Amino acid sequence: MGVYTIVYTQVKAILRDAHCYNPLAVSLQFQIESSSGCARAGRLITPHGVVQTPVFMPVGTLATVKGVPQDVLEELGVNILLSNTYHLYLRPGVDQVRRLGGLHGFMAWPRAILTDSGGFQVFSLNELRKVSEEGVTFRSHLDGSSHFFTPESAMDAQIGLGADIIMAFDECTEYPADAKRMRDSMELTLRWAARSKKHFELHKHEVPWNLPGQHQALFGIVQGGMDLALRKESAERTIEMGFPGYAIGGLSVGEPRHLTQEVVEATLEYLPKDQPRYLMGVGTPEEIVHYANLGVDMMDCVLPTRAARHGLLFTSEGRISIKQVRYASDGGPLDPNCSCPVCQRYSRAYLRHLYASNEVLAQVLNTIHNLSFYLDTMQRVRHAILLGGTGALLPRTSVH
Repeated sequence: MGVYTIVYTQVKAILRDAHCYNPLAVSLQFQIESSSGCARAGRLITPHGVVQTPVFMPVGTLATVKGVPQDVLEELGVNILLSNTYHLYLRPGVDQVRRLGGLHGFMAWPRAILTDSGGFQVFSLNELRKVSEEGVTFRSHLDGSSHFFTPESAMDAQIGLGADIIMAFDECTEYPADAKRMRDSMELTLRWAARSKKHFELHKHEVPWNLPGQHQALFGIVQGGMDLALRKESAERTIEMGFPGYAIGGLSVGEPRHLTQEVVEATLEYLPKDQPRYLMGVGTPEEIVHYANLGVDMMDCVLPTRAARHGLLFTSEGRISIKQVRYASDGGPLDPNCSCPVCQRYSRAYLRHLYASNEVLAQVLNTIHNLSFYLDTMQRVRHAILLGGTGALLPRTSVH
């Protein structure tokens, strides 16, 4: 019996005990339970459990949400998280993860996982990459070694990692970009999407720890820069390829926020109403509420975890920079309206002390709170939609 079989058997037992294992789930199912205006509340059924939407997905780049153990993520109500193909490909390597039962077995996570293709990370390497029709040559940010990603190899990597939802390999268009550049980049993404889908269809049953009939779901990605006409064309041509879900990519690349909102609103108009819609890499608590109300089903962002590591905390009373000396003697909870374990147990003074002392626990507790805040915000949105309304009680945006 191989190592991955042993590990997956253990994970499967955890899933069964958690009552979230669904052996009848084939690939992906999406059910809309209620809608109000453009907003909708649904259920995303994966081989590793049901995900209630709209959903915020914490980012676990290296198969870990920094500083937060998996059992705590479960207690917070995380049913799906995101990991990054580029980083896992470099370390510890796809073959290593595959031998240990894929991401679910490797990181002992019994719930759903989404992996991105690595396209955005390769894009962010700037001078360390070279794009051609065939793929992207890039140098590792770890040791400078040279690597080559193609749509086919990106699919092989994600099949090896074994996430429930994987993404087509795309090129992320920089901002600003002229009309020709946006057109060329969009066309390349469309050709790569077709190659990604063709390769995936040929190899989608090669994940050894899936049950018979189960396989991953491959989402297409809409690009087109900030050109609304190109976004429309990209959406229509990507939909023609027949993916089970669609993502809006190429945002949060330096453009002003009002332009991000304009592109999202325009693109959503052309995406199927009965399939999951995923907005990649966005945003603040206010933004995720806004986009959920527009009909986005899935979102991810590094902001809650990254901000936590720098002492910026989201609360119902506004954003708090816990590093400020004003909190040194504040015995009150971080957020009196928050039921997360941090707010229920620790004072602002203690959190400030941990941060000022450069204690690792500061990052852990801050991250737990910020994640809880994001998850609770999305839960309030979902609850409002189920009751026939939209929106959620938004926190003040000022930092104090």
